[in-house]
Amino acid sequence: MVKRQFVSLERYHFANRQEGSVTTLPGRSLNPSDTVPLYRHLYEHLRASILGGQVSAGTRLPSTRALAAQMGVSRNTVLAAFEQLHAEGYLEGRLGSGTYVARTLPEELLAAGPQTPATSGALPAAPRASGPARRLSERGERIATGARTPLPALSGRSADQRAFTIGLPDLDAFPWDVWARLLARRMRESPRHLMRYSHPAGYLPLRHAIAAHLATARGVRCTAEQVIIVTGSQQALDLCARLLLDPGDPAWIEDPGYLGARAALAAAGAQLVPVPVDDEGLDVASGKGSSPDARLAVVTPSHQFPLGVTMSLSRRLALIDWAHGTGSWVVEDDYDAEFRYVGKPLTALQGIDEWGCVIYVGTFSKVLFPGLRLGYLVAPPQLVDPFIAAHLATDMHAHMLEQAVLSDFIQDGQFERHLRRMRVLYAERQAILVAAVRRDLEGIVDVNPSDNGLHLIGWLGPGLDDGMVTREAADNGVDVWPLSLHSLHPYPRAALLLGYASLTPLEIHVGVQRLARALTSVRGSAGCRAGCGQSLE
Repeated sequence: MVKRQFVSLERYHFANRQEGSVTTLPGRSLNPSDTVPLYRHLYEHLRASILGGQVSAGTRLPSTRALAAQMGVSRNTVLAAFEQLHAEGYLEGRLGSGTYVARTLPEELLAAGPQTPATSGALPAAPRASGPARRLSERGERIATGARTPLPALSGRSADQRAFTIGLPDLDAFPWDVWARLLARRMRESPRHLMRYSHPAGYLPLRHAIAAHLATARGVRCTAEQVIIVTGSQQALDLCARLLLDPGDPAWIEDPGYLGARAALAAAGAQLVPVPVDDEGLDVASGKGSSPDARLAVVTPSHQFPLGVTMSLSRRLALIDWAHGTGSWVVEDDYDAEFRYVGKPLTALQGIDEWGCVIYVGTFSKVLFPGLRLGYLVAPPQLVDPFIAAHLATDMHAHMLEQAVLSDFIQDGQFERHLRRMRVLYAERQAILVAAVRRDLEGIVDVNPSDNGLHLIGWLGPGLDDGMVTREAADNGVDVWPLSLHSLHPYPRAALLLGYASLTPLEIHVGVQRLARALTSVRGSAGCRAGCGQSLE
């Protein structure tokens, strides 16, 4: 066994030619461990001496050969330490002269200036209140006030409140080992190609894979050139609003409906036209009566958010006829249509559109995992170039490495296998939730099975306020959303949105029991009018 050597730096001198002075390093021994290379200890010692001022800026260092000889180490050890210091900006070479300590150290380039003890680590002081008032633009005000999710004060959310978060798939069931293998393969084979700026429409092999999948699974008629990769469905909705609406233009939205769609349209300055939803989906006749000349309609026909109904074929045809007759656009948000548990799904709205008036929007946040931040839109041919230009003007393109891995995931058949597993798993969890609610909350919360989706509607008994129940549920460790949050006009009945996809059977049962405690508390408070349903006792 070879023992690691101990190197002493006792009173080692560096000559400073500019100032004619001598800088002495403080005595210190390099005592490397078995796991840390000797050059690293030398590097750290020299760096500390430079930062501590023992070796001043501009000091000329001895040659690596001389330093190695005087320290009793190999020249390669000194070379490695010097190279690391040079790469980080602590040393600089001068042609024909030698190696010097840099006059401007890296730390000085990272700090804007000294801070006084009173302000270091503290929040910046408020700006002085003088001069004309500064304000947001009108669009900025609309964005700032158009929150698309409940405020923390309303929801009381925390990291451990899993039941009954909506829109979250089971992350534990995702095949992370497969994803990691595909990612590692991409990093080995083509990292440079994927680290450059790319086409704003997205990674072409992924666009081909999406077009092929949509044709089979959703009846969407498109080519890969019509598919544009975005960072989730919210960006797709925002691009649609930017491109297709002028401030003041009327736009139909489902009522109740998706908060993200409402926020995107409001930010664009649209005049929101709430259109009621019934058992057949968006009431097209009501929309035509309220605003026949609307420029845009945003719909979730396959699984209406949040009520969960499917738009009937007659309503779909009526919506397309209206858009064609008025020169309007329809945005089809197909956010979770992959998860259908009973029967064959209706063809996507885009698939029956003969006039090119439907923009189809999809996302991988529900079918894979939200952190992926990849979605897509399918643009009619006449809108492809405008959408590409709009994407270029916002964030240029989505994450290229993830796009390539996702393309491999689909083409290798992993995507379809994952969907098949999740359909079975989520159908089982939905059945468990329905049974638990009917057993523990009978007469107070009414739920019915759904043919698709990742959440159910829990209809509350008479007199219960869903906002109050939401707040009380948060205090009991349950995360629910009130239906009223999604309604512009008061809905006839209060309800809660209950997500189940990310929950184990045990978490579902515990969540229902906690929700029961919350309902008991609300019923016992002054906020619940007399006679608001069967007792929970």
